[in-house]
Formats: sequence, C-alpha cells, structure tokens
Amino acid sequence: MSRKTKTLAISLLLSSAAVSPIQLPALAQAEIFENTGTIERIIVNGNQRIEDRTVLSYILVEPGSSFDANRIDLSLKSLFATGLFADAKFDRVGNQLVITLVENPIVSRVMIEGNKAMAEDKIREEIQIAPRGVFTAARMQADVQRIMELYRQSGRFAAKVTPEYVPLDQNRVDVIFSITEGPVSGVRAINFLGNEEYSDNRLRKEIVTRQSRWWQFFSSTDNYDPGRMEYDRDLLRQFYQNKGYYDFRVESAVAELTPDQKDFYITYTIDEGEIYRFGEVSVETELEKLNTDALRASLSAKSGDLFRGDTIEQSIDGLTYVAGIGGYAFIDVRPEISADMETKTVNVTFHVNEGPRVYINRINIVGNTQTLDRVIRRELRINEGDAFNRVLLDRSRNRVRALGYFKDVEVTELPTADPDQIDVDLKVTEQPTGEMSFSAGFSSSESFLVDVSVAQRNVLGRGQSASARVSTSALQQILDLQYTEPRFLDRNMSAGLGAFATRLDYSDTDLGGYTTESMGVSAQLGFPLSDRLQLGLKYTLQNDKIDVVDQSIVIDEDSGERLTSEYTVDDGGTPGDTSDDITGVTYVSADDVPLPDGSLIVDVCDVRYLNRYSLCSSERSEISSIVGYNLLLDMKNDPLEPTGGFDLLFGQDVSGFGGDVNFIRTNASMNLYQGITKSVVASLRLSGGYIEPYGTSEGNSEYGQTTPQGVRINNRFFKGGNSFRGFDTAGLGPRIVQIIQNDDGTETVKRLNALGGNAFYQASLDLSIPNYLPEEYGIKTGLFLEAGSVGLLSDVDKSDPVEFTDTYGRDAVQLIEDELSLRASTGLSVYWTSPFGPIRFDFSHILKSEEYDRTESFRFSTSTRF
Repeated sequence: MSRKTKTLAISLLLSSAAVSPIQLPALAQAEIFENTGTIERIIVNGNQRIEDRTVLSYILVEPGSSFDANRIDLSLKSLFATGLFADAKFDRVGNQLVITLVENPIVSRVMIEGNKAMAEDKIREEIQIAPRGVFTAARMQADVQRIMELYRQSGRFAAKVTPEYVPLDQNRVDVIFSITEGPVSGVRAINFLGNEEYSDNRLRKEIVTRQSRWWQFFSSTDNYDPGRMEYDRDLLRQFYQNKGYYDFRVESAVAELTPDQKDFYITYTIDEGEIYRFGEVSVETELEKLNTDALRASLSAKSGDLFRGDTIEQSIDGLTYVAGIGGYAFIDVRPEISADMETKTVNVTFHVNEGPRVYINRINIVGNTQTLDRVIRRELRINEGDAFNRVLLDRSRNRVRALGYFKDVEVTELPTADPDQIDVDLKVTEQPTGEMSFSAGFSSSESFLVDVSVAQRNVLGRGQSASARVSTSALQQILDLQYTEPRFLDRNMSAGLGAFATRLDYSDTDLGGYTTESMGVSAQLGFPLSDRLQLGLKYTLQNDKIDVVDQSIVIDEDSGERLTSEYTVDDGGTPGDTSDDITGVTYVSADDVPLPDGSLIVDVCDVRYLNRYSLCSSERSEISSIVGYNLLLDMKNDPLEPTGGFDLLFGQDVSGFGGDVNFIRTNASMNLYQGITKSVVASLRLSGGYIEPYGTSEGNSEYGQTTPQGVRINNRFFKGGNSFRGFDTAGLGPRIVQIIQNDDGTETVKRLNALGGNAFYQASLDLSIPNYLPEEYGIKTGLFLEAGSVGLLSDVDKSDPVEFTDTYGRDAVQLIEDELSLRASTGLSVYWTSPFGPIRFDFSHILKSEEYDRTESFRFSTSTRF
C-alpha cells in the first residue's frame, strides 16, 4: 500500500511598504484532505517559544479524530488568528498529522525617530507594538495609521511615517518608526456661501476654528481638524436657530488644500431659510399631582416670541425642575415640534410624563490629579444609590465649580448593563490654586503703590486654604497669616484661624496725618443654613496703637490759641545756612528760637492747644475685643461667571466684650447680575455701612488728657483706590482742609488729613462689552460707573474752624469738611489673561467730586498663579 501525502499550507504576506528586509512565502491554495482514515498522532514542528500543548489547544482535531478537511481548515485559520505565527503548514504522513510552524518574531525594542512637535510618550500610548510583544506586519501597519491620525489631529497633514524592522538573533526584531512631521496645516481662509443676514466675519466668531494669523501662536484653533469642522457645523445651526431661523441648514462643508499644500481653504455653503416665531405653546401631562398652570408658567417659550432653540431646552429644564418640586424625581419631557410653513410659526407641545425609574450606580471622579476624591464628593448633592435627579446633579456640578480648584467640570451620564441604573462620570480639569499677586497704582499726585501676597486655596489637595501675606508699600506693611478648614471635625461647617500684624503709614497729611500699628488674632466659623444661605461667626482680639504725626506750633500760654505767625527753627547745621531750616513744624529747643513772651512751642495734639485736631482723640493704644456675624444669601445662576440672579450679604461687628473699645459696625451689600447678550453682562453692586460708638468710656492719649472715646480713625470707613475707582487711596470723604484767602480775592484749598467716615453708601455698575479683538489675546473690556460717598462724622470727632495767618500773611481758616455729598466716576476697565497671570487696567474719569478730594486717572493690578 503506497503512502499518500496531503499538504495544506498557508503563508503570511507582509506588505513591502511596511517590511523590506524579509519576505515570507505567499498564501498557497488549500488542498482538500480526503475524509478517510483516523488521526493516530499529531506532531508539531518549528515552534521555539510556544509549547506543543498550547498549539494543540488552538486546533479543532485531536488523535482519534478523522481527517476532516473542513475541521483542519478551521484549525489552520485558528492558528493564524492568534497572531503568534508567520506561517503554518499541515501535512499528512500516513495516519499522522504534521504541523510545521514559523513563529512571529518578538519585539526587542521600539524606536521612534524624527518626532519633535509631538512627545514620544504620547505616541507610545497610541501604538500597539511594544517591547516583548509579538510582531506582525498588520499590527505595524495599524500603528502607522494611528501615528498619522495623531499628527492630523494636531494639524500636520503632510506628516509621513516610514516603518522598518531589523531582524535579530533568537527570532527577535527591532521596530523603527521614522517620522517626517512636516509643517502645521493651518486654515488660510474660512468662507461662507448663501449668508445674507450675517456677514462672514460675524459667522466666523460663532465657530471654533479660526483663520491662521501670525498673532495666534498661543492657540491651536487655527489648525485644520475635520472633527472640529463637524462641531462648527453644529455651532452654526445653533446660532441661526437661536436667531429664529428654524429651517436653517448647512448644505456642505468643504476643505480644500492650497496649491502649496501647507494650508486649507474651508467653505461652508448654507441655507439661512426664513425667520419663525413660536406659535401655540402648550403642556400636556397625565400626572395628577402636577398643576398644568404651574408647568405652563415655567416655560421660557412664549407664543409670539422669536423662535430660539435654546428656549426649548430651557423650557425642558424648567418643567423638570417644577416636576421635581412636585415630587416626581423621574420625569420624561418630550417636545413635539411642528412648523407651519405658511404662517412661519413653530408650534410646540411639551408632553410631561413619568419616566422610567433610574438610579445612580456609581459616581466616578476623573481628572483630579491633585484634589482628593472626598473633597469633591462632599460637595455633591446626590449620591450613589439615589434616584437620578438632573436638578441636583446640575447643582452638584456648580458646587464643585464654586470650589475654584478646577478650570472645567463636566458631567457625563453612562448607561450600565441594568436599564434602571446609570453611572455618572464627573470629569474635572485641575487648575493652579496657588496665587502670588502683585499690584501697583499711579495717582494724579504721582503716588506709587506696590502690594505682594501669596496664597494657596487647596493645600495638598485636601481643600484647606492657607495664606501668608507679606505686603509692603509706601502706605502699608502687612503680615497676615490665615488658615481655613472647610469641613471642621468632618462636619458641614468651616473653621479658620488667623494672625496679623499691620502698620499703616498715612503720615502724609493728604492721606491722614497719622500712623497705626495693629497686632491680633482671629477665629471664624461658618454654617450653611441651606444650599443658598450661610451664617458666619467671627471673633477678633487685637491691639491698636495710633500716632498722629508730630507738628509743632506756637501758641499763647494763657489762651491756648495759635499765634498768627510761624517761626523758623534752626536745623543745627552750618551757621548762616537756612536752606534746611524748618518753618513751624519741628521743635528743637526753645533756646534756639526767639519767642514772644508768654508763648510756647507745642504739638498740635497737646492738650494746652485750644483748637487741637479732632484727629488727636484717636491717638491712643487700646485693645479691641470684637464679635461679629454675617449672613450670605447666594441666588446666582453660576458661582463663577453669573449671568443672572443676585447675592446679599449682611453683617455686624460688636466691639466691647472686654477690651477698651466700644462700637457697633454694620455692613450690607447686594450684587445683581443680568446677561443682556452672549458677550454683554451687567452687574450692579449696592453697598453701605455705618459704625457708631456706645458707652461713656474715655481714652487716654500720650499727652495725658482724657477724651470721649468716639470712633477711632482706624475703625472708620475709607474709600478710594480699588474700592472706588477714580479716587486715590482714602481719596474721598471727610478731610482736614485749609482755606487760604489769596490777595487777588480767590481761595486756595489745601488738603490735609483724611479722617474717614462713620457711614458710607456706594453703587457700582459694571458692563462687559465686546472689543472685537481675537479671543486668543485673552483681553476683555468693560465699562464702569461708581457713585457714592463717605462721611457723617459724629460731633466728638469734629472741631471748630480755626482762623490763622499763614507765613505769607494771608488770612486762612482750618476746618473739617464732612460733606456726605455724591461722588461719581466712570471709565473703562481692561482685563488681560496674560501668560504671566491676570492683569487689570482701570482708566477713570471723574464725574462729580469735592474740591478737597484726591483723584486718579489710572491704576493697574496683576497676579500670577502657581
């Protein structure tokens, strides 16, 4: 009996474009085994790394099986499907089945060459081939396509990838991807066809893709991206439908490569259609607990209004919210929209029914590389296992955004294997929470201010905030340490501690003519009374020392009145040199100055001076023990960039629970927000305050006299600088002034000490306006209007006018101006999100002021984050 041999062989062909060093046999046509005989033994040859039993586990025949051609063919395909073998051949030798294999090589190294614009780690994350993995030509070609796609997404459509492999001993290979990146493919022009109502420039602002310009080196939106084009089509549709064009459509979007193959021309062909209005708008529901009138009242869409796509979404949200209040956590709102082509109206019927019960399976926090999960989860108003509620989910997102730790917060709902459960992904993008701020200002009197502080609002990702402010400037030196724990004792309340030391130098008589030094400690507690209402408590213990700038004058010993002439005091320098001598301000020695009989040189705060400054009553060193509270009601629609709603703050501080100082200070403020258009938002801030002393205690000055306590100058209200644009620091409000009668009959007003006020009122209106600059510049502009005043000193804080004759023999009077009259300013604010941090410029114009006020026309401030 002759021996017959049947062979079934298939070989793998590697693409010559991918693999040049090695060529393997081509696929052979399978021969059909005769379905006769039984397999007595299976022999495996050629395998080096893979064991025989592993090979046998992949095939569909075994000893005892018949020589079935179909099962052997499937076995051959199964071996190739593993990706472990470059070639496999089945032979029949008598009743033995011989399998001859050629294993695929093992990857030793993967090298990426020529990549400069893209990080190697990013490429390796996308490709499949990796060291110690199995090499196949198909896998290498797939990786080439992945790399090409990465470069296309980054705007490099001219990129080329050449794959190679180098055979090594022991059936190993080195894989090399050689990349030629090419230039970035930009967008040379974006054109629109068919637009009549809106210009090309207007439509370009509504899409994400931008035309390539030299100044857009910080942006990648001018790179050509096909995926972004699809998104832009949707943005165009949203824009037109929000303008009433119900039947708008984008007929085509074409990107054409320029002749130099560097950029693209993008052309959108659109059909604007016609303007539609809302026709009949109704609500239908079968839910008994829901009031149809209440549902209808919640609709944003009203009959006769211009059709807007966003209005329908807002109406759905309103219906969902009202249904949730009515006790329906699972609600299904489906709008039925029908357009009347003749009347150009859109009829909408909202069908409100109880939806399927859906519960939250898992809440996944994604992207928090620094902030701990628990810091985010404690802000959520919905938990795993709760019924799905979109209102609570949106509120949770806003609370997480309000932390200020994240640049963006996205919520995604994901289906699960169970139809009644969903997963929620909360994706956050961390942003710097440390801040180093720097500010500087220039005033009309050429004053200069520099302020530096450092703060961290998310210490070690635990949510605590800490700040160490070391500030120095021409007017103040401040050391301020603060620490706040937002979840004290793991409860829903905040607690904080602080310590501070400050020195304010208002020795310039235009500012105040005094210096103050304060040291103290403070403690705070915060309690949320509801999601919108919060109560804060605070205690402060501090020691304050106030010194009025020394100023020597000559008075009559008997009457205590100031003499009409001032005297020059020798500085003690070169005899006969009077250039540095001081007139009427510094007392050296009575022996150095020839004084009239019965006269004295004293300080303006000396008790013997009959008309001493009212400011002198504040010159003392005392301890203040202050207990305070504040209530905050927050009804804004967005915690960071509100376009609607308001917030209201009311607080009081009471000093007198121990210590030497007694007063009650009240503050109140309200902020109102209203979005006018997408780029125009108006905000109005109304604020006011009043401080009043109580009790009959008296304070001791360094000169030994006792005076009624009144309100010390460092506890009064001061406005100006950043708190009232257009006016310098402490630039408006009560002030000591001298009115001098000139020889020509005119008056000269000389500004001296700013005294602050016991009361203030203020209104600030800000209006963001478009500036038509490219968004990549990060520049925003706004108009402002400030109006208000400071004043209302009590009688104990005032003094009678003092008449005197100045050095030049002119009649003069010194008095306190305390006009609670309206001051107003307007101007332009420019905000620049620069690479170094946010910068703000204020350009001001005074509308109304008093002659003795100090104004400024320009101020800027900046801060940098880390």
